[in-house]
Amino acid sequence: MNAVFALLIVVGLAFVAMVSSQHAGSHAIFGIALPYLAVVVFIGGMIYRIVYWARSPVPFRIPTTCGQQKSLDWIKPSRFDNPTDTFGVVVRMALEVLFFRSLFRNTSVVVGEGTVKPAPREEGDESIAPAPDPMPGPVVAYSATKWLWLAGLAFHYTFLFVLLRHLRFFTEPVPVFVDLLEGLDGFMEIGLPTLFLTGAVLLLAVTYLLLRRLFLPEVRYISLLQDYFPLFLILGIGISGITLRHFVGADMAAVKELTLSLARFQPVLPEESLHFMFYTHVFLVCVLFIYFPFSKLVHLGGVFFSPTRNLANNSRIVRHVNPWAKPAKLHSYKEYEAEFGEKMKAAGIPLDKD
Repeated sequence: MNAVFALLIVVGLAFVAMVSSQHAGSHAIFGIALPYLAVVVFIGGMIYRIVYWARSPVPFRIPTTCGQQKSLDWIKPSRFDNPTDTFGVVVRMALEVLFFRSLFRNTSVVVGEGTVKPAPREEGDESIAPAPDPMPGPVVAYSATKWLWLAGLAFHYTFLFVLLRHLRFFTEPVPVFVDLLEGLDGFMEIGLPTLFLTGAVLLLAVTYLLLRRLFLPEVRYISLLQDYFPLFLILGIGISGITLRHFVGADMAAVKELTLSLARFQPVLPEESLHFMFYTHVFLVCVLFIYFPFSKLVHLGGVFFSPTRNLANNSRIVRHVNPWAKPAKLHSYKEYEAEFGEKMKAAGIPLDKD
């Protein structure tokens, strides 16, 4: 039901945009007011979340580790899986953000029916009865989740490429790297206009992530409305964008006239009325920008403020002070001995001052 509700919400939003944008009077709302509102909410929401995270105290040093901690000199530590200095933390964060290293090493657990073999008996041990025969029972199996890692990596990088490609509409002259990205993206020259590979891969990756939530029972069980909604929304943005480019055919000159005017804060609607699919596409993008800071998608910034990732595991080297705790009066051993020295001496406990 969560997936159905999310789909209905996205379809409803797209339907409202398609119907409303066919009236010329609504073009200023969909083409000017909503984009500005979306950008303001996005920037304001992200600043609020980042400031909130930055001000949150960290009472415990709780880095998530999976390697050998630095201890004795003759034991080789895992510098990036269990970092004890800033350099190790930076490399670990870079591997996580750029290559999803923890997801690459993720495994799934499956409990199935199989044959349970008894524990092997030590040689020469005749004091116990003969080992029982193998018998059917539950068997735990572990498998890699490389497809999930590949889909997640492809989704994030293609989404980034698509955003960078769209800078063409907001800049004049167009930056050189945008032309380079477009050349790499459409080097296969499929169709006319050229089919960009990132658009196709983005749709495939989002579809895989969505189907995984729908058909894997253990993932579907923990999936909520807010897990399905962004997937359907991004899918709608991708479908509307490809439809606009390859089937409807928008007036690119009029589109750039509008987007450039928005970027220069001198908004002007083009004289030529744009297709309603363009305003539908823009409306769904605006919904995504507004929704972003208040959803799980905000992990884009949150990952850098996660104490399980951005802290070095040096609790045995440097004392971590709890910012919540009030300053405590320390009681040194010398003071302790001065206070309880007589009782310690009577009990036969040796004293340092002696």
